[in-house]
Amino acid sequence: MEGLRFVGARVPAEGLLCAECRRVPPEFARAVAYGLYEDELREMVHLLKYERVRGVARPLGSKLAAAMAMLHGVAAKELLVVPVPLFPAKERARGYNQAELMAKVAVRELKETRPEWGLRLASDVLRRVKDTESQFSLTPRQRRVNLRGAFAVAEGAPIVGREVMLVDDIYTTGATARECARVLRRAGAVKVWVATATRAQPEMVARWGTSFD
Repeated sequence: MEGLRFVGARVPAEGLLCAECRRVPPEFARAVAYGLYEDELREMVHLLKYERVRGVARPLGSKLAAAMAMLHGVAAKELLVVPVPLFPAKERARGYNQAELMAKVAVRELKETRPEWGLRLASDVLRRVKDTESQFSLTPRQRRVNLRGAFAVAEGAPIVGREVMLVDDIYTTGATARECARVLRRAGAVKVWVATATRAQPEMVARWGTSFD
């Protein structure tokens, strides 16, 4: 079966992969994003992450909900929705985790529009246990190395045998999603899906035959 690892709203075809996923296959089953990190979407992410404009979480959360909806009927009927966590000191300094704010909006909207989909927000499942350096100037490989050991699953988290949807504001090289998915899978999650409001990658895709399992 050909698998779709990364999809944007403009790339709906089955069996397509971003360039980075071709080079180093990730442990998540599929990643989806609402749109490119540019123009208005870029400005909204910037306002939420760096200018502390919390109100922007609502429109971005709606974009995230639209991305998550691409997986309706593909992912399990019961899903844990896990926001990518911030390191505690960074979250305290910012005053919130932007991924969690967006996830709350997205889950609330999807419970109304797709009530048959059992989505449960699980913000306490994943913890960031290492204060990593900024990813901005790092290569994709350096990003992966930088994030090794940065995340851990909380003790007693109910993820064994469950499917998880990891959510965040932006998918850049996928290093964060990869490391989170790796940690979640090793803790017992049977499958990890990824949804973001934006993506930094252009539509560089190619076919790759593989299985989701």
